[in-house]
Amino acid sequence: MKKEAKKREKMEKFQQKKEMEEKKKKMQPQTESFMCVPSCVSDVLSPLPDSYSPQFVEAAWYSWWEKQGFFKPEYGTGVMAAENSALHHRNKLFMMCIPPPNVTGSLHLGHALTNAIQDCLTRWHRMRGETTLWNPGCDHAGIATQVVVEKKLMKERKMTRHDLGRENFIQEVWKWKNEKGDRIYHQLKKLGSSLDWDRACFTMDDKLSFAVQEAFIRMHEEGVIYRSKRLVNWSCTLNSAISDIEVRSYLHAHSDVSITLLPVPGYNEKVEFGVLVSFSYKVEGSDEEVVVATTRIETMLGDTAVAVHPNDSRYQHLKGKMVVHPFCDRKMPIVFDDFVDMSFGTGAVKITPAHDHNDYEVGERHKLTFINILDENGLLINVPPPFLGMKRFEARKAVLQALKDLGQFKDVKDNPMVVPVCSRSKDIVEPLLKPQWYVDCREMGKQAADVVRNGELKIIPDHHLKTWFNWMDNIRDWCISRQLWWGHRIPAYFVTVNDPSDVDGHYWVSGRSQEEAREKAAKRFNVTADKISLRQDEDVLDTWFSSGIFPFSIFGWPNESEDLRVFYPGTLLETGHDILFFWVARMVMMGLKLTGKLPFKEVYLHAVVRDAHGRKMSKSLGNVIDPLDVITGISLEGLYAQLMDSNLDPLEIEKAKQGQKSDYPSGIPECGTDALRFALCAYTSQGRDINLDVNRILGYRHFCNKLWNAVKFLCGSESVSDRWILSRLSAAVALCDSGFQAYDFPTITTAIYNFWLYELCDVYLESVKPVLSRTDSEGQKQADICRQTLYTCLEVGLRLLSPIMPFVTEELFQRLPRRRAQDSPPSICVTPYPETSEVSRGQRSSMEFVMSVVKTIRSLRADYNLTKTRADCETSHSTLHTLLKLARFS
Repeated sequence: MKKEAKKREKMEKFQQKKEMEEKKKKMQPQTESFMCVPSCVSDVLSPLPDSYSPQFVEAAWYSWWEKQGFFKPEYGTGVMAAENSALHHRNKLFMMCIPPPNVTGSLHLGHALTNAIQDCLTRWHRMRGETTLWNPGCDHAGIATQVVVEKKLMKERKMTRHDLGRENFIQEVWKWKNEKGDRIYHQLKKLGSSLDWDRACFTMDDKLSFAVQEAFIRMHEEGVIYRSKRLVNWSCTLNSAISDIEVRSYLHAHSDVSITLLPVPGYNEKVEFGVLVSFSYKVEGSDEEVVVATTRIETMLGDTAVAVHPNDSRYQHLKGKMVVHPFCDRKMPIVFDDFVDMSFGTGAVKITPAHDHNDYEVGERHKLTFINILDENGLLINVPPPFLGMKRFEARKAVLQALKDLGQFKDVKDNPMVVPVCSRSKDIVEPLLKPQWYVDCREMGKQAADVVRNGELKIIPDHHLKTWFNWMDNIRDWCISRQLWWGHRIPAYFVTVNDPSDVDGHYWVSGRSQEEAREKAAKRFNVTADKISLRQDEDVLDTWFSSGIFPFSIFGWPNESEDLRVFYPGTLLETGHDILFFWVARMVMMGLKLTGKLPFKEVYLHAVVRDAHGRKMSKSLGNVIDPLDVITGISLEGLYAQLMDSNLDPLEIEKAKQGQKSDYPSGIPECGTDALRFALCAYTSQGRDINLDVNRILGYRHFCNKLWNAVKFLCGSESVSDRWILSRLSAAVALCDSGFQAYDFPTITTAIYNFWLYELCDVYLESVKPVLSRTDSEGQKQADICRQTLYTCLEVGLRLLSPIMPFVTEELFQRLPRRRAQDSPPSICVTPYPETSEVSRGQRSSMEFVMSVVKTIRSLRADYNLTKTRADCETSHSTLHTLLKLARFS
């Protein structure tokens, strides 16, 4: 049976391929009644197929659009000038840069939402006649890309990057990028994204790399970038600092199980989390002790103080006293600090300034000693035997046992806590004291807050303003160092002037080359250049640094260019609200700092896409769906195969398989690009997450079939219309216009859906069929008038829908005859977007009765499970025809 099923599937695919080849063979040049679309695009002269097929419609239009240059801002000056000037805005400009996706992977449905919204907006502005640029680009994704290539090296050649060396490893990354890195661009094209591909940028291109170098040097020379030794989020597996956005929080909460065991890279056994260990410190010179508690018992080896609240009466007598560390002769002060919560535990807190963010601040305030007990690999250093050299979580067990042996262990209990996990390596993140490069964000953060407060920059929806001001008003300096090889190497050099000590601060200079750095150093230290030795920093810059200057680096900044002059600042930034701080805020800050201008005037933030059950998209849950799989369809076995090709743990693969089997027992049906885009826009509601159900996407494929049949009806028998349907069309146009202006996509999709499905197809086409059957001269005259107005409904309706469903609307638009073939635009994507002045308003009251009757008839037929016969149809049409006559005289 399985063999037969596979054979049938193979035959179906072969038949589909054969049909597509036959379609291409039939293609021929357009006649005069149509615009001259090249024969390689679509056979728009042949009759419409009986039903809508996404594969048929979406096969060739994109390459034609791209070849014709429709997506370029330079396109259309002549065409647009020939159109009605009242409908166009050639003096206006719309520019938006894409949130550059990571080169490492493939787009998921969250990216599809981003691009569906951005392309709708771009196409709408383009159809309004504005000079329109949507600039594509791709991010080098420092950590993610390095991890992917390192895994590939180990899997295929059993080698690490250190085996290759830095230069050879970077060559391997470039090789991988050139072979695999274009998948995202392919997906974007399949989604119909109307990007100007001639302007595509990669953040490691020479042009953008030069801009990154220049930005660093300018900010370093001004003192905005500086070097300091502070706590960073450290991944022992990656041997690198990571950004906050790459830290995922695993929450352990109270349950019947007293502990949580998590896998940690480099450990054979799972590690215990979610427990609070209490132990005591002896007060120097007495029998008294102070009991403290911690969830990371191994860090007590780096304790340098105990803190209590200034108002805690239990500890007032201990002012000026010291406690003694049990494993060495370290004496630690008891400090009084407001940050301590008197109601938690004993009210006494151990302080490890070098390994905890809160403790770091306490250490700064009280000038405590900072003792780093971990190296970059997570091994213990600066601790007494027998703990020296132990792995951090092995030391956890050893310290606990040693405290028990001394009688200073008190108890252990379940404790709800957040465990920070590196999203890239799955390692437990450690706060580690490291010298790094930082951006002083105080003044830039204030500017970024001010431009929003005074209305220069608008954030939509406005409930994100609270988050914006909270971040900007309380901003911390930004760590921009990453201990990686792939990325923009920091253009800073350590200077030696007959002094081998590695001192930070004034011993560092930045430069566009070693020669420039040497000259700067010689001038600073007042010596000749030959006395200067330089060593370039091994680190690279945080990927968000290059992303922060993306809106102007893509146009060649700091060099002057025509594109920079015309297209910067841009108009809009559209992205997910989850990177409001990590990307949006940094673009605003760096744009103002380096160019003196805002990079855009408005920020529209869409919601996060979740699955149909409200769960966040996760590979381990099996609910991360490639948009191409929704477009073309995929079997359950195909989804399984994708999991096997991933880097998931075998246990996670099995869990993901169960999730896929539950959600997609028969796989994902072919829905097409247009249905996917329409569904994503219809789901979008400002401020709310999106629970995306594939079945709803499939419903919009059926809606495409309704469009198909409506146009097929006109092309076959040239339909009718009257003032009511024009009034409904006019209302839909007005709703779409206001929806685009307000970024209210559900209003747009609802207006279009209601007009096409309920008003045009369900009611009006049904009601006018009897008019077409009349043969008398008066009937023919009436039918001719109706054909013209119905043509208007179809043509305007397709233009309304075009920004959201570009493929099916192009196919159907090309099949409509032209009223003015000689000056009609060649593509729907460069026709004017409808405005209410195009469509005269009719009276709707007379047709409400007709509409209600039609709906009632359909409802009764459904309730009584009646099947339509030819006689039924003729009777219905005759009745409706009579109602129409009565309506005209009412």
